[in-house]
Amino acid sequence: MHEFLRAVGFSNVKNRTDLDKILGIVMDRPSEKKSFKKEGKITLTELSLNFAERMGVTIRGEYDEKGFFHLEHYFPHFTGQNITAKEEVVVNKRVDTDAYTAMCDDLRLGVSLIFYLQNEIDYIDSGMQQGMSRIVPVTLSGLSINGKILLGNETDEEQLKHRSQEAKQRNQLIAEARKGNQEAIDSLTIDDIDLFTTVSRRAKYEDLYSIVENTFIPYGSESDNYSVIGTILGWNSVVNFMSGEEVYDILIACNDLTYNICINKEDLLGEPAVGRRFKGNIWMQGWLDFSEI
Repeated sequence: MHEFLRAVGFSNVKNRTDLDKILGIVMDRPSEKKSFKKEGKITLTELSLNFAERMGVTIRGEYDEKGFFHLEHYFPHFTGQNITAKEEVVVNKRVDTDAYTAMCDDLRLGVSLIFYLQNEIDYIDSGMQQGMSRIVPVTLSGLSINGKILLGNETDEEQLKHRSQEAKQRNQLIAEARKGNQEAIDSLTIDDIDLFTTVSRRAKYEDLYSIVENTFIPYGSESDNYSVIGTILGWNSVVNFMSGEEVYDILIACNDLTYNICINKEDLLGEPAVGRRFKGNIWMQGWLDFSEI
């Protein structure tokens, strides 16, 4: 069973029989169906059904020449609301399953962002080759099965303006450093040393979460899992119509990126509220708009 099923409201799936009931409903009455005809009479097919607003289960497989469907794999999905970024993206096939991950280098994160590709059929239909990079709009979203709510840090308008200027300058330095500018590399190194010194000094007298406002760190052995802390910009509670479980849809700002996270109410410690922060581990998913290629 996929461990992130509980994130979309299926925490009581205990065995294959429970799972087959869900997959059967998806196959019988999908809310969305996409197909791509391969060589011969094989048709790649993607069936999705939302069990709550923008979240549900997707199954992928093939129809053979006799019209029989062969299930390849399934995954719980959660679709974001807004475009998170427009960056150069590279898509590659996963080794362990018939699925794809995408990678983009966003200067705001400082690391390569890897996420699970939701719209595989759109990617195949676009004709974009593996390893080929294209600038496309990216809509990110995250599924979490373990999270907690932290209090927010008070900031005034002047502090926000100062941080925005600092982030802009740092992004410019990172862009120059990637081009091989030694002065930019030295400046970033000095900034990191100063930051480490400041944090080490303050950590003796202050709580760590009052110093670190947000984080975005790769987590575990999977390349598309991250540990995040982000400020809550908005939230909503929805109910899975099949299981009756309540799920939180939380919009967070993390390292200048804005995206939605869904988490089962039973897996979240604390009550979400605008201005507070979400801390947890997430499985990052993304939807790419290939219409602009």
